[in-house]
Amino acid sequence: MRITGAVSRPGAPAPELAELELEEPRAGEMRVRLVATGLCHTDLHAHDGRLAPLPIVLGHEGAGVVEALGDGVVGFAVGDHVVLSGSSCGACPSCAASLPSYCDTAMPRIFGGGRLDGSMALKAGEEPIHSHFFGQSSFASHAIVPERTAVKVPADLPLAKLAPLGCGILTGAGAVLYALSLQAGQSLAVFGTGGVGLSAVMAARLAGAGRIVAIDLSDERLELARELGATDCLRGDEPDLALKIRVMSGRGVDASLNTTTVPAVFDAAMDCLAMRGTAAFVTAPRGDWAPKMFAMLSGGRSLKGVLGGDADPHSFIPLLIDHWREGRFPFDRLLTAYPFAEIARAFDDARAGRVIKPVLLMDGDTHDA
Repeated sequence: MRITGAVSRPGAPAPELAELELEEPRAGEMRVRLVATGLCHTDLHAHDGRLAPLPIVLGHEGAGVVEALGDGVVGFAVGDHVVLSGSSCGACPSCAASLPSYCDTAMPRIFGGGRLDGSMALKAGEEPIHSHFFGQSSFASHAIVPERTAVKVPADLPLAKLAPLGCGILTGAGAVLYALSLQAGQSLAVFGTGGVGLSAVMAARLAGAGRIVAIDLSDERLELARELGATDCLRGDEPDLALKIRVMSGRGVDASLNTTTVPAVFDAAMDCLAMRGTAAFVTAPRGDWAPKMFAMLSGGRSLKGVLGGDADPHSFIPLLIDHWREGRFPFDRLLTAYPFAEIARAFDDARAGRVIKPVLLMDGDTHDA
């Protein structure tokens, strides 16, 4: 069928809308009509050619309505409302342990630019366009998605708000509640108050953390972090930052979460820890960096990489929705809506840090977003 998709090509400042041909769903797949898609920094990096092959349709925080089912799909029906998350096999030990982010085939499924057999679901004329980014490629009016990529959600909720739950918000909240298992009364330092970091702040408040320290270079974002649950806010350019956090918390924090790529921040996130503390990170440092191994050894400290918040989207997304409906997890305060046709403006605003979480609306109507 003919659809509209935003194609990322080498050298282009942002994806460009184009008319594409979309295959019918194969066995185990569904066709979803996208209503909204969040824009994540991973999309920015992938558009620049660092993560996935080009040309490609990116997008991995989609939400929409099921339009067609391939053979063998169970648990879904045409008309179901779904939030899309990452792709996984469902059969390996990690998937069996409800850790689909660490699926044995996660990397080729997420960044390979097509199905595992190398086939793609999209064409521009006769030109193949890479698809299945994170199992969805949701910068489009429609997407072909593996069944495990979709999470059914209540039809009475606004899909325009739910879309970002599939990656960034899930990652920040899951990092606190699952990867770090933060307990009531414990302390956390969050470096970077974008969508992931602010989701971590809200999750730490849900967990009953005694002290939540937010660190950023934006005073406006720090003020929002305070409103969302941070007990203390520090600018990232303050001298002796790690020492200030240690003094503020008495002995160092029980855990830190680094959402940045700055090597010096990786040092601070380790140096602010208490004995046996854990420093979690969700992206790699941009530049040379090595952990201080003796400080880790002498303090029993840990450095922990986190993908997808160590969460199972099929159970965690409904839980986050419940918290949101109860007013305890107001993630919608992070969102800024854009018509799909203005994807270039959304990319530019995201790169410049003018907004926290852009959400593209496929029907172009931002009124209810």
